[in-house]
Amino acid sequence: MVVYLIGAGPGDADLITLKAVKALNKADVVLYDYLANEEILAHAPEDAEKIYVGKKAGEHYKTQDQINELIIEQALKHENVVRLKGGDPFVFGRGGEEILALMEYDIKFEVIPGVTSAIGAPTSLGLPVTHRAVATSVTIVTGHEDPTKAESQVHWDYTADTLVILMGIGNIKENTAEIMKYRDKNTPVCVIESGTLPDENVIFGTLENISEKEIKTPAILIIGEVVKLYEDIYNY
Repeated sequence: MVVYLIGAGPGDADLITLKAVKALNKADVVLYDYLANEEILAHAPEDAEKIYVGKKAGEHYKTQDQINELIIEQALKHENVVRLKGGDPFVFGRGGEEILALMEYDIKFEVIPGVTSAIGAPTSLGLPVTHRAVATSVTIVTGHEDPTKAESQVHWDYTADTLVILMGIGNIKENTAEIMKYRDKNTPVCVIESGTLPDENVIFGTLENISEKEIKTPAILIIGEVVKLYEDIYNY
């Protein structure tokens, strides 16, 4: 038996890796999160069982502990189990937690990376999160932490030239207010809605006013001078 933890990529079904497709091709069962593009499930055999386990912003079908138990349960019954996650399993995907659960039962696993939306969404638009002239560092941070933690690990005083925030739209007003304690309120910002998908949309603003914009999820937030550079590309 083997469990494949697979990153499905940022949304566009064509951006999943070839290795991921090969693993899906032989899956007996697929446990999948909310995916921006369910066409990816078509790579699994028609008779493979597909089990939705939730994990959409503001909507949790199963708890992480329940998901861990379900993965183990399926692994003990099948030869090839696929755990399919949006983006990359190790970039705020809880893949590490699921591996630890598998290790407790001595279940073999393989991690197949995916293109994280933190890089894939801006790159697909021509927005460079690093640029020799304006940004030599980038930090990827979650905008929504586990509410059960005793204290926040996100302190927002990051010194990286570019900040990319995932899962932060629900807390965008609070997060940008915290960031403005360390960065100028006029720092350029953009939001990418539904990155790499047909209904993709880009919204420009600043730290001060981006929270006033109408934003639809799924979306990521990019902060820094690369946004100003990208506006020239966007308007080209």
